[in-house]
Amino acid sequence: MAKVELKQPIVQTIADDVKDAASVVLVDYRGLTVAQDTALRKQLREAGITYKVCKNTMMKRAFEGTEFAVLDEHLEGPSALAISKDDATAPARILAKFAKEAKALEMKAGVVEGAAYDAKELQALASIPSREELLSKLLGSLQSPITNLARVLNQIAEQGGAEACESAGAVEEATEAPAEEAAEAPAE
Repeated sequence: MAKVELKQPIVQTIADDVKDAASVVLVDYRGLTVAQDTALRKQLREAGITYKVCKNTMMKRAFEGTEFAVLDEHLEGPSALAISKDDATAPARILAKFAKEAKALEMKAGVVEGAAYDAKELQALASIPSREELLSKLLGSLQSPITNLARVLNQIAEQGGAEACESAGAVEEATEAPAEEAAEAPAE
């Protein structure tokens, strides 16, 4: 069996993983300890991100004819791929956060929703909150005016209710007083 035949399934697996991916981020993992690598893999897996260490030549073949071919120029030295099918910014966010603690981890480049990014641009992209965070902020900002309106209406109702009770009491006193005065007045 030829080496090419043995490598073809690996290339096909990489191609299948990146097909329909929202983002692919290429990293240099040199210098990570086993504990750090295990922790990184766990964080990525929990976020639904596929993380693979592959040979550069295999990745180049898998990227041929795709939007990910722009990553070829960054395929030098040990490389790993972080692939997300759903949340486009998740790999960059998790890798950037992890790289703050593990200085050896470096993002090389990435393709996010069809656009190529270098390491600096990935860092900027990593600062964008996740879709869930943005939705919760939006929901909070939508709920805030409604909550404030309800609070104001409640205060008005409480004040209006107290004023209504006071004015109702004054009306009762006013209507009772002439009747009492009429009863006390001597009949003519």
